[in-house]
Amino acid sequence: MRASDLSTVCAALADPTRWDILARLGEGAQSASALARVFPVSRQAIAKHLEVLREVGLVESEQRGREVVHIAVGARLSALARELDRIGRSWESRLRSIKELAERDEPDRPIRP
Repeated sequence: MRASDLSTVCAALADPTRWDILARLGEGAQSASALARVFPVSRQAIAKHLEVLREVGLVESEQRGREVVHIAVGARLSALARELDRIGRSWESRLRSIKELAERDEPDRPIRP
């Protein structure tokens, strides 16, 4: 995932309602009306949140009979998770290196968090 994509996706997920909507959609497809019954916002607000999630590729919508249901995009979420994991591993490695350097310079002095 490119840095610009990562930034856009994270910006979309910065809104707590969108985060919660995505979590619900991760449990299964739902209509905007069904989501609106769960959240303390209007159906129109839910539709706007869904549009933001669709624009960044985290949600897809499909017609099922008379209603439109929304589904979390697993591949996009997996790509995001892999990128965040890569960043986390990089930071952990850097922190370990700093700790090792500090312990080598002053072996008798305990390092405090």
